[in-house]
This record gives sequence, structure tokens and C-alpha cells, in this order.
Amino acid sequence: MYQIQATMFSKSAFKIFEESISKYHIKDDVNQSFSNPYPKTDITHLLYRKNWIDTVQWHYEDIIRDPEIDPGKALELKRKIDASNQDRTDLVEYIDSYFLNKYQSVQALPNARINSESPAWAIDRLSILALKIYHMQEEVNRTDASKEHLEKCRQKLDILLEQKEDLSTAIDQLLSAIEEGSIYMKTYKQMKMYNDEELNPVLRGQK
Repeated sequence: MYQIQATMFSKSAFKIFEESISKYHIKDDVNQSFSNPYPKTDITHLLYRKNWIDTVQWHYEDIIRDPEIDPGKALELKRKIDASNQDRTDLVEYIDSYFLNKYQSVQALPNARINSESPAWAIDRLSILALKIYHMQEEVNRTDASKEHLEKCRQKLDILLEQKEDLSTAIDQLLSAIEEGSIYMKTYKQMKMYNDEELNPVLRGQK
């Protein structure tokens, strides 16, 4: 399995996210076919798939906000967004499983603490941030927008780029701390109730 050093993980992950986003925008179509260029045994495979899901959902969210959208199309799209959210959650859990397996032999130090956020959920935020940066850069590059709009978007882009640096540093520091045993990992399955026929009273009532 391909290994990425903890101190370089965020940089490598962000490059994969950028690759996924660029690939999507060649066709820029939510219905396009998906292919993963990375081997299934690599963490890179999960990272690429994770961002592709985020990228398609980003554009689902754009489409569904069309005030003229046909109600039937909107409902169909809402179902796709729900399914995408479940896929996103599943991928986050797969990524955390990778880290749990990678660091399973690490002996936690006596004073080790737990982090409020698992590595994969922080990486999830980095994936979304890559999309924000890509699309804000598109706004900055527009030739049909006012100077005021372009300036506001430049300021927002600067903030997003600063956020990228801070989040990347935090992710790498978290992974390094887990690696050395000063932080230990503990994850929980996302117990979403609204998709479960036994837990959602509306679905249960339809059975």
C-alpha cells in the first residue's frame, strides 16, 4: 500500500483533490462516468473518490437552486444529493479505517489525549476547501464581472488560501501526534437515522 508521510499528507491529498476537480471540469457534467486512476489498495484511491463525490455534489447543489427547476427534477435531484451524502460519509469512514489500521501498533503515551475530530473528517473539510478555492478562482478570473465583484472574490480567495494553509498544518500535526502516541484515535460510525427504515418513523410507517 502506498504510504504518505504524516508531515506531507495534506499536501499530497490536496494535489489529488485538485486532480479530481480538474478531471471533472473537462466535461463539467454531473452525469459523466467516473474512473479512478489510483489502485484500490492505496489511500490515494479513497482520496480521489472522496473528492469526486464532493465535486459532483457541489454541482448538484448548484443545479437544485435554479428557481425555474421542474419540481419533479428537483425531487429526483434531492434523492441524488441524499445518496451522495451517504457515499461521502462512507468514504470518510473508509479513510479513517485506513488510519486506524496504519497506526494500530502505536502505543499511546500515558498522557495521550483524544482529538475532537478524526483525521478523515478533517480531510473531508480539506476536500471541500479545494472546491471552494477552485470555484472562487474561477470568479476571480471572470471577464464579465464588475471590478467590485472581482475585488470581493480576490479577498475571499486570499482567506480561503490562508484557511488551506492552517487546515493543512492542523491535519499534518494531528497525524504526527497520532504517529508518536500523544493523541490516540477513536472513531464512531455515523448513525444516521433518517435513511433507516426502522429508525425513521415516516419510512417505518410506509412498511
